Amino acid sequence: MLAAGLLLGACGSSPKRGAIVRDAGVAAPKPAPAAAAPRTSRGGGYYQDDGPGELPPANLDRIADAEPRLEPLARAANNPYTVFGQQYVPGKTLAPYRQRGIGSWYGRKFHGQRTSSGEIYDMYGMSAAHTTLPIPSYARVTNLANDRSVIVRVNDRGPFLAGRLIDLSYAAAYRLGYIGAGSASVEVESITPEDIPLIAAQRRQAAPSARAAPSPSSPPSPSSPPDAPQARADRLPTAPVLAAAASPAPAEPAAPAPAMPVDSGTGGVYLQLGAFSARDNAENFRVRIYQQLAWLNDAIWIFARDGMYRLDLGPYRDRDEAAGMAEKIRQALQLKPFIVER
Repeated sequence: MLAAGLLLGACGSSPKRGAIVRDAGVAAPKPAPAAAAPRTSRGGGYYQDDGPGELPPANLDRIADAEPRLEPLARAANNPYTVFGQQYVPGKTLAPYRQRGIGSWYGRKFHGQRTSSGEIYDMYGMSAAHTTLPIPSYARVTNLANDRSVIVRVNDRGPFLAGRLIDLSYAAAYRLGYIGAGSASVEVESITPEDIPLIAAQRRQAAPSARAAPSPSSPPSPSSPPDAPQARADRLPTAPVLAAAASPAPAEPAAPAPAMPVDSGTGGVYLQLGAFSARDNAENFRVRIYQQLAWLNDAIWIFARDGMYRLDLGPYRDRDEAAGMAEKIRQALQLKPFIVER
């Protein structure tokens, strides 16, 4: 979610809302007309007010896995960052990784917006957001309830809700069979450079049988994606489990000395929402906060200090007022900002 992951430029007297207005040089493909969007139950599965598109493509069950290949890593997207007082240290090499946790998905609310990699998010592509896997990289995600697997391209940061391991695109979650449930227990395995030739060979072997297979007469229901999930025997060799890269950051108050403000603001009591090494990532996160908290009218300021872009919400009259807002945010996002004074 978290690309992300996933914000706006300078903020005036009232915060701006909506998508980032930039010429990204690429646009997300428009979905082909199809039947009405399938019903889903939130179940804690996706972001507030998010959900499937009204006209999803008719061939969701036939959308191919992402094709792993070696790509240069995005420098800014892989720097350490902090969100709601939690520090994340992304990997800078394509190392083995295997972890189990809760997989969710994000859809129309972020469709067409910029991800942490700088690319445009396409909810009908095979992509994912992860807090620490390198960007870009590839991972195999398996639904532990039904053994279905997909390969996705990690190009965004998130999810930042407690207990979430990975946010998949709508298409990837559909193929894993948990669109209706909203979330599922999954296993995430990174794909290393040594794995890429093996996967390419498996694709070549599967191509003739795929061409010979008859096309389904009608698409499967959202609760029952393709009837031929990838067999466990075709999966990559088990990789060693790595400990989670995220570690809590100390909630240190901001230094009293004035920062070099990217946005101007007055002194007082603020709530720090996150800290990023790249300005674009901070701006993206500010947009996502406003989208997820539609009721939030307070300004989110971006300040540059100590080589980081910090997002401060406020100011508030005193620490009690700030603490009340922090609790509202905690209840909505399951993450709590911390109070700073400057």
